[in-house]
Amino acid sequence: MKLLVATRSPGKQKEIRRIFDGSGIEVVFPDEAGVLESQAEVHLELGDSFAANARAKAEYFAKQTGLPTVADDSGLEVFSLGGEPGVRSRRWAGASGTEEQVAAANNAMLLRRLSGAPELKRRARYRCLLSLYRTPKAFPESFEGACTGRILEEPRGTGGFGYDPLFWSDELEKSFGEAAPEEKDAVSHRGRAFAALRQSLQGPSARSNP
Repeated sequence: MKLLVATRSPGKQKEIRRIFDGSGIEVVFPDEAGVLESQAEVHLELGDSFAANARAKAEYFAKQTGLPTVADDSGLEVFSLGGEPGVRSRRWAGASGTEEQVAAANNAMLLRRLSGAPELKRRARYRCLLSLYRTPKAFPESFEGACTGRILEEPRGTGGFGYDPLFWSDELEKSFGEAAPEEKDAVSHRGRAFAALRQSLQGPSARSNP
């Protein structure tokens, strides 16, 4: 089958291609499906929850293409900051530019907000919500993934993207910036959510024979 994944983020696209490698599912992204970027997309991430944003994006792109479509909304939640940056993770610092420039501004703001904070106040988690429309008129299906850790006092590693060099994974005992791609995919919020989606799309045989 062909699955449209409604993201234009180069970092997310690399991860998602890895997760679906060998699945028999052909993953395409908006540009590959002939959907040019438009101003309408700016209004698709104005919801107050990851679920609302994912659903809005998936519905929009499913209607644009007629393809089975999944969209994610994901972000970092720092408990001592009341869950910020949360749904505003990508736009938190209000920066524009390349994905790298936006990430640098967001990371700098995170370090400022937690300056001098003890380890207990640095506890955080990554969350990912997926919304799947098998057809444009279908009822949306949801999948979720999460992982816990803490925010470091300085970046470690150059891998991943976004907040990854500052996120220390409890399970890996290293930052996502230091982790190999396959290590990150195995425990990350996005890796877990998309693995659940992949199993659902592949049917009962995939679930009984992972």
